[in-house]
Amino acid sequence: MSNVIEGRQSQPGDRRRGSHDRRVRLWRSLVYGGLNPRRRVGRRAGDHHRPIVDWHGPGLFASSFLILILCVLDAFLTLRLLASGAHEANPLMALYVNSDERRFVIVKLSLTGAGLLALVALARFRVFRALRAATFVHAVLAGYAALVIYELALLERIG
Repeated sequence: MSNVIEGRQSQPGDRRRGSHDRRVRLWRSLVYGGLNPRRRVGRRAGDHHRPIVDWHGPGLFASSFLILILCVLDAFLTLRLLASGAHEANPLMALYVNSDERRFVIVKLSLTGAGLLALVALARFRVFRALRAATFVHAVLAGYAALVIYELALLERIG
């Protein structure tokens, strides 16, 4: 025997009460889910080799946050180096940095953020059956740190 609850068909054993649909409030759900994660491992036994989870460790968060900070610092240092006569080595970024500095910073942060978001979402997936995607996040952090150190050395040498 099924009941109709305000336009929605409920089945026997259905634990939902009322007509409240929590998918309606997207931002509240994202913030609440971010602060109160529930899924720390795969949901089913078959998901354990490729789980998508709600919670990642603080090390991954710290690495991601540092990458974004270093990305902003890299953009600032790149603009300072270009003002001192340097040339952009990345041909994609050269298209933007030579036309509009604001657009350059927006594109740089957007591309870095999108790539970082994908790596964090897939952090527990194995790439090439050897490394977890989270390892690439830490490798990007090391690469950005090396790049910023190199740019600081160039600035010191120039000025």
